[in-house]
Amino acid sequence: MLSERAGKIKPSPTLAMDAKAKAMKASGIDIVNFGVGEPDFDTPENIKEAAIKAIREGFTKYTPVGGIDPLKDAIIEKFKKDNNLDYTRDEIIVSCGAKHSLYNIAQALYGKGDEVIIPSPYWVSYPDQVILNDAIPVFIKTNEKDNFMLKPDVFESHITKKTKAIILNSPSNPTGVTYDKKTLEGIAEIAIKHNLYVISDEIYEKLTYDGFTHISIASLSKDIKQRTLIVNGLSKSYAMTGWRIGYTAGTKDIIKAMTNIQSQSTSNPTSIAQKAAVEALRGPQDFINTMLAEFDKRRKFLVTELNAISGISCLTPTGAFYAFPNTSKLYGRHTDGNKISSSSDLAIYFLEKANVALVHGEAFGNDDYIRLSYATSIDNIKKGLDRIREAVSRLT
Repeated sequence: MLSERAGKIKPSPTLAMDAKAKAMKASGIDIVNFGVGEPDFDTPENIKEAAIKAIREGFTKYTPVGGIDPLKDAIIEKFKKDNNLDYTRDEIIVSCGAKHSLYNIAQALYGKGDEVIIPSPYWVSYPDQVILNDAIPVFIKTNEKDNFMLKPDVFESHITKKTKAIILNSPSNPTGVTYDKKTLEGIAEIAIKHNLYVISDEIYEKLTYDGFTHISIASLSKDIKQRTLIVNGLSKSYAMTGWRIGYTAGTKDIIKAMTNIQSQSTSNPTSIAQKAAVEALRGPQDFINTMLAEFDKRRKFLVTELNAISGISCLTPTGAFYAFPNTSKLYGRHTDGNKISSSSDLAIYFLEKANVALVHGEAFGNDDYIRLSYATSIDNIKKGLDRIREAVSRLT
């Protein structure tokens, strides 16, 4: 019989949609996949060569649980250069992807009955990781008119004696919103006042547009740095999703606890991927600008075309590689005698009738929206939009 814990969670909706789309494609169906958050660029050659060199030199054994010192040092250098933050080796842990980093934090921090505030829309794994660790997710709905940013006063109004932490994601998945300094300062002030932890997911840090610059909340003051756990990784910025390298920066006591937990679950991240990660962080960075320029072109085209479709409106994202259009005006319409009543109905309709895969907004905490990833070629985006436009025109 399965544990009670296993019955509380559901599989990742983004990965489930991606798996279904890939299965349809394998059967011969031409699918345009906007579903998964994975750059379509190949990992840069210098990074791959570093991994090959590691294999040839026999760097294929266990490493220290929390990562090798050269990688920790490269991460420390990155924080200093990019965020003006100072950390030491014992304030860094390397894990098997940023998702694993977040789960280690949940294991180390959350206890039975603790409340963890999660602004909505949210990345799909945040609530389930909270639930898996016997804590309670507390959702705060954000609005498009506020650019989906959590207002500090609204944040404070949801704090109780049981509140342990807040999870922030900037740039955001799924909305693409990038938090500004003033809003972060307000959130930081309240977190300090109420002695809360801030889990700051900064995985899309290097993917910002329109002059927006990422600001890490930990960089605002010494006090908030002591309350913040920064989660980052190499998957998005360096097209290294399959390499599974994420990392956390925080206070020594929490990092030690996370390391102990990791020692009893996965042990060290892959030795070869760690060597590749050192090269990614210390090697040439021009790849990021090349990828970002292409994403920017796709972003502008996708948002313009989505806003031209009757019944759909889309805020222009300033970070990551997602568009989060409002599709609620399509709900209540019919197709082949079936009523579209939700984002899930719409996602299924687009997949089955238009061969377009995307993710329903309900998975992210807001049923009025759908999410499209523009981490796919401009040709695919054009083809997918043509199919969406035609499918919408058939709704009555």
